[in-house]
Amino acid sequence: MKRLRIGVIYGGRSGEHEVSLASAGAIFANLDRDRYDPVPIKIERDGHWILPDQPPSSESAADTIAQGRAAPRSPQQSSQEIHPIATPGTETMLVLEPGIATTDGPQSHVPVLLSTLTLDMVFPIVHGPYGEDGTLQGLFELANIPYVGAGVLASAVGMDKALMKVVFSEKGLPIVNHETVERPEWQKPSSDVLSRVMDNLKFPLFVKPANQGSSLGISRVTNATSLSAAIDYAARYDRKIIVEEGVTPCREIECAIIGNDIPEASVPGEIITSRDFYDYEAKYLDNRSEVAIPAALSSTELKNITKLAIKAFQSVDCAGMARVDFLVNSDNGQVFVNEINTHPGFTTISMFAKMWNASGVGYSALLDRLIALAFQRHTEKQKIVSTTT
Repeated sequence: MKRLRIGVIYGGRSGEHEVSLASAGAIFANLDRDRYDPVPIKIERDGHWILPDQPPSSESAADTIAQGRAAPRSPQQSSQEIHPIATPGTETMLVLEPGIATTDGPQSHVPVLLSTLTLDMVFPIVHGPYGEDGTLQGLFELANIPYVGAGVLASAVGMDKALMKVVFSEKGLPIVNHETVERPEWQKPSSDVLSRVMDNLKFPLFVKPANQGSSLGISRVTNATSLSAAIDYAARYDRKIIVEEGVTPCREIECAIIGNDIPEASVPGEIITSRDFYDYEAKYLDNRSEVAIPAALSSTELKNITKLAIKAFQSVDCAGMARVDFLVNSDNGQVFVNEINTHPGFTTISMFAKMWNASGVGYSALLDRLIALAFQRHTEKQKIVSTTT
């Protein structure tokens, strides 16, 4: 049987670059070589696309983050830390050579397609902006190639926390009180953002960039004095900022979803963080946080969480996989949908994989199912009529 040639795209320009490397390392280590021929395709921090000789080998996000922080960087790289500029790579997926001479225009030759990097499908595991937000997915749609995970719409909405909340609210999903702040609005000399936020929301507050993952740029604030600095900090990472009311006391519950039109929910898990909230350090570098899988929930709570997780998945027209995060008030049991992550951390010890493992689906089997779901969705799309005849 012919092995499927799968391009695993990883890295990227976002602050989650190292997390992506660890996710890709786990995928390469666990794909069945009798069935698949994986091809590493790396997007460097500066936007270069390269075809490495070897895939990433580490499956530990903490290790890859430590290596990335230890690596020497030029002043130019440091200045581009938050928003690096995309530049063409020295290697491409299309190989071109000069072709027929022409007298039209300034060019003396016309590029001719010589060969391509042939792939049966793509497994993108680029977390955060420029990968998880619909940009890569649009490229795959144009190329008409099957790919794992959410489509353009779900990826874009799932990345933008402000639009996500609009969709969740429209679908009747419970969300916390919040305000959306545009950076130009915040930077106006006569800005009334602080007054509006404090009039409409109660402390403690969480201030977040709308389009980031892995808790990058997030602050927890308990008073008006620290609110302004928190908005400034979030505005470094995005032009749109979300300010949310905190849930106190709070349990952080997560649920993993796989599927297309008929999604399935895993057993939920609970994050018991060692810090004020489950920030970037707590997720990847501080091993004092604890995980409980399955989460200690009553049968009624379990049914409600899994039902809401599936509804959140369907509300953004998601496909393939997602992790839905919840905030649960410990006193009264009130549940809020916090967000959906369409490309969650994907190492073997990430919550997504661990929740499915606890549900009876091991990591390699999970890869098989996601690849099958990608082909299923692609086949369905090919049935769509695109002509008038």
